[in-house]
Amino acid sequence: MSTFTAEHTPAEIVKVFPKASDLFKKRRIDFCCGGDRPLRAVFTEKDVDEAAVLSELNIAYESWSKEDHEIINWDNIALTELVDHIVYKHHAFLNEELPALGQFVTKIFRVHGANHPHLKELHRLYNDFKVDMEEHMIKEEGEVFPLIKEYEINPSEELAKRIHEANGGLEDEHEAQGDILKRIQEITNDFEPPADACTSYRITYARLSELTSDTFQHVHLENNILFKRVK
Repeated sequence: MSTFTAEHTPAEIVKVFPKASDLFKKRRIDFCCGGDRPLRAVFTEKDVDEAAVLSELNIAYESWSKEDHEIINWDNIALTELVDHIVYKHHAFLNEELPALGQFVTKIFRVHGANHPHLKELHRLYNDFKVDMEEHMIKEEGEVFPLIKEYEINPSEELAKRIHEANGGLEDEHEAQGDILKRIQEITNDFEPPADACTSYRITYARLSELTSDTFQHVHLENNILFKRVK
């Protein structure tokens, strides 16, 4: 792929050019839950300057493609290896980060909530996301991922049906979790702390930004690659 056009989907682009996820995050363009829609439809819906985004995207891709990168073609990786990557990279990150970051979110709400009312909503949204995501990962690791690993060894129509039924619920949960993160990004002004923010405030926003980026990549791997390959 040499040039991206408005007919490409965000999911297709991120598979070829992983760093496009940064641009999509900045522009609030969904590449995971709703990543299968052509960019043209997204541009129209969001009233985005198509030429400007495509120019920025293709200039960044041209520069990136000249560098030495190890590009993993997840479509050719064994399903078991892909599942393990999701668990040991993305689930491990969330299991460690969610409780720790939650303490920062609570701290800045307690200290600065009176002067920054949006921190009340941030506190509520974050804790909703934390609970939902922890339950979601338990379901994946305990039920769905073992089925996918079994399917790779002994594929059957019955097993595929069970996986598809389970995946439908997971994708709905992904969409709900993605909506929470999009709302967090909105109320934090794209994770830009206010001028009077203390160090803890700035750390919280930086870690929320990292959490959002990692989760979008995580969901992209599941929705647009893992689940589709089983289908």
